[in-house]
Amino acid sequence: MRSREGDLFANFERMRREMDELFGGVLDRGLGGRVRRVGFEPAVDVFYESPEGGDARVVVQADLAGIDIGQVGLEIRGRELVLAGSRPAGDAEGRAYQQVEIGTGPFRRVVPLGAEVLVDRAKATYHDGILRVELPLATPVVEEQGVTIVVTEDEDEDRA
Repeated sequence: MRSREGDLFANFERMRREMDELFGGVLDRGLGGRVRRVGFEPAVDVFYESPEGGDARVVVQADLAGIDIGQVGLEIRGRELVLAGSRPAGDAEGRAYQQVEIGTGPFRRVVPLGAEVLVDRAKATYHDGILRVELPLATPVVEEQGVTIVVTEDEDEDRA
């Protein structure tokens, strides 16, 4: 018969496997089967704004505190903005951490924009650890074209 403690650990193991499946590539197995975090995903805000007298745009703000902005890459692919870079790990020598929440290592974040943007007019600024990317919205091209109406004979009248 299994002890209650054995059941408890079996439940934790099942929960760990489910979390691994849920988070996919975020968690990785280290030596000895221990789970170690590989990289992180910076927090982002995505919103639309229409400044008075200006063009409508989608704005992406990313929390990149502690990251050398020269090591951050931005790429726009269709309706997605890709942020990539790395946050170096701090010097842990002589420290015994009680809690670690600031993610380190490489990151790659694909941010859906929800609209077509004008890539050549994109602007990015970095201030106080926040990267702000402004992407003017592309105006959809509406082509008006007439549709020819074809008159057909009623099939019932032809059969009579």
